[in-house]
Amino acid sequence: MLQDLVRYYEIIAAEENSTIPRLGFGTSKISFALNIDADGNLINLTSCKIAKGNKLVAQPMTVPEPVTGRSGTKIKPDFLFGNSGYVLGFDNKGKPDRAKECFEEFKKHNISILSNARCKEAEAVIRFLKKWDPDKALDHPAILENLEEIYNGANFIFRYDGTDVHNVPLVQKAWMEYYQAKASDSPFQQCLVTGETAPIAILHPFIKGLYKGQSMGNSLVSYNEPAFESYNPTRDKRQGLNGPVGKYAAFAYTTALNYLLADNSRRLLLGDTTVVFWAETTEKIYTDMFSLFLNCSQLYQEDAEKKTVRSPTAERTVRLVLDSIAQGKREDVETVYQKAVDTNTTFCILGMSPNAARITVRFYLKGTFGGFMRKIEQHYEDQTIERQFATDMASVPVWKMLDETLPKASSDRSISTNLSTSLMRAVLLGEDYPNAMYQTILLRIRAEQDINYYKASFIKAYLTRKERKTGSNKYKEVLTLSLNANATNKAYLLGRLFAVLEKVQKDANPNIKATIRDKYFSSASTTPAATFPTLLTLVQHHISKLDYGAYYDKMIGEIMDKLEVDNNPFPKNLTLDEQGLFYLGFYHQRNMLYTGKASDKDAQK
Repeated sequence: MLQDLVRYYEIIAAEENSTIPRLGFGTSKISFALNIDADGNLINLTSCKIAKGNKLVAQPMTVPEPVTGRSGTKIKPDFLFGNSGYVLGFDNKGKPDRAKECFEEFKKHNISILSNARCKEAEAVIRFLKKWDPDKALDHPAILENLEEIYNGANFIFRYDGTDVHNVPLVQKAWMEYYQAKASDSPFQQCLVTGETAPIAILHPFIKGLYKGQSMGNSLVSYNEPAFESYNPTRDKRQGLNGPVGKYAAFAYTTALNYLLADNSRRLLLGDTTVVFWAETTEKIYTDMFSLFLNCSQLYQEDAEKKTVRSPTAERTVRLVLDSIAQGKREDVETVYQKAVDTNTTFCILGMSPNAARITVRFYLKGTFGGFMRKIEQHYEDQTIERQFATDMASVPVWKMLDETLPKASSDRSISTNLSTSLMRAVLLGEDYPNAMYQTILLRIRAEQDINYYKASFIKAYLTRKERKTGSNKYKEVLTLSLNANATNKAYLLGRLFAVLEKVQKDANPNIKATIRDKYFSSASTTPAATFPTLLTLVQHHISKLDYGAYYDKMIGEIMDKLEVDNNPFPKNLTLDEQGLFYLGFYHQRNMLYTGKASDKDAQK
């Protein structure tokens, strides 16, 4: 995984006009620039914020590599950027003496490096640091004007005569001399990622942008206790040597990950798992297509401000593929791909979630782009079913399927991590859908006394894939797009029968507030022998009220003939699979009753 991330960094860094940081540099969110004159006086503050939606946020900027390991009481200044405690010597954390210590360390650190940069910009910053008095910081009108934002943790850079000082070539040269000299003090070992003997990173840069991650960032590789550091016999600088990763490799993989996490089109969220993905190419169409396939609802997002900008070719291709699958023309899909992408391109998918200050890798998958696409196509084909309402999504994205496992009225929308991870593996690798998710969906149906389009589509997909694995065809006749009126599966027929009985009751009592579904749906789907005799007695009373009762009487009779209850009584219990079939029968029959017809063509699929 780390090798693949390093390779991806090198691919995007080699791109012409690439903005990704190079070795020795990193990214930090900057809110303000301190504009100074040649004598080191603070003129004013310039906002560096950028628009994001309806608000202004700090701008991610390439700066000299941020320090790591700044925890507890450690004072570790950055070069030419930082928060008010380091850059200006004051904050609102209630420890003014510590803020002054931070400033003194920042001043000492920055002057030592800037002294080797013979340029006017470096000299201006040195003069500023030497004359700035933290005790008088609040006397400056520019500070007072932006005090609230400063107290909220704003980061600053230095700007002289319209130029960001950290971007001046002579300043960067001085920084790299310092950086390389510091690297030479690190232990030299064979890097596990590149295989080369190199200075080893004792602390790796932080990964930022993880959902529910720490604001300062999380670590993917980290050793911070003697028990974890005991492999190396030396007494100092053992931290990180149990899994030796060179400084270059550590920089490259973290920079690539932060680059991916900062791009909404290259990441998505499933529960508390943040998923990032990349192709071994600079062409963005691969990640755009993958993102749209897994979250196809974005194809129909109309809010231009919230919509992630993607390749028009990617949107057009995904629409064509999904439409082909919905129409049962999957064989046409390969031709569509060949016009847009190279399906043999290597593609990687990484799922991560935070664990205190560290990162837990939930899954890492690597294969060809075409291989993943074919698995996703199979997923959509397996779950395709007749929609209940015109507003239902034609193709159900993964997040929507997971959302169906949660109670509708619950304010807690937290998805089980194991569930989201298992579902993603099923979709991307063609594995069985998680049994736990199937059981959860059944529980939700019984609790809500109803089945909607999204739950029905998952039940169909789960049972279809289960049958494919076992090679059994006993459910094939009912795992259809819409109602198969000729099916003889008992559980499916019972679901159909229940839908008809409820429709009769509703037609006979148009103003009824609670139907048999509210009272009997759960028991009918689990213990039909104890429920259906009562329901069949009640339905005769309702039919007698209808002018067209004979229509329903005939429909019930046809279903009862297929059930053959005289020779094979109602089952006492239904298995979990049979409960799913019951709900599919109910869903199909109800759709037919309210649309007025069933498609013979679809029924034979």
